[in-house]
Amino acid sequence: MNIKEASKQTGVSSAAIRYYEKELLIPAIDRSDTGNREIDARIIRRINFVKKMRAAGMTIENLRRFIELFDSKNDTNKEQTALLKEQLNDMEKKRDDLQLAIDHLHYKLDHYYDHVVASEKELQDLDRQHEEQVANSTKIKSNF
Repeated sequence: MNIKEASKQTGVSSAAIRYYEKELLIPAIDRSDTGNREIDARIIRRINFVKKMRAAGMTIENLRRFIELFDSKNDTNKEQTALLKEQLNDMEKKRDDLQLAIDHLHYKLDHYYDHVVASEKELQDLDRQHEEQVANSTKIKSNF
């Protein structure tokens, strides 16, 4: 299949597929006599793998390293699992940070009337007091 068809099948843009090839995230794609890319099932699997790992937040650098290890003829299971564990830790940290933000918004919504409205009244009172102080200060200055 050509790159347009591969793009449609994988949901990855043609530009991204070319980028993946350039960055060695997928193997070199065979070309037809006219120079068009001929993408087979092997390349489609790699494109989908890269797409999933990028969605999991893996950097291009770490993904390239993982693929090098995967393609190696040596036993690289420990290094591969170490990269995956590192990525998992990064994603869990992001999830935890996001959960804290979500929890804060839930708190604000759950306590809107007893907290936010009360805070608004306090701020309005402080604004009114400030305006009165400025007005009094202006009166004192005008008496001089």
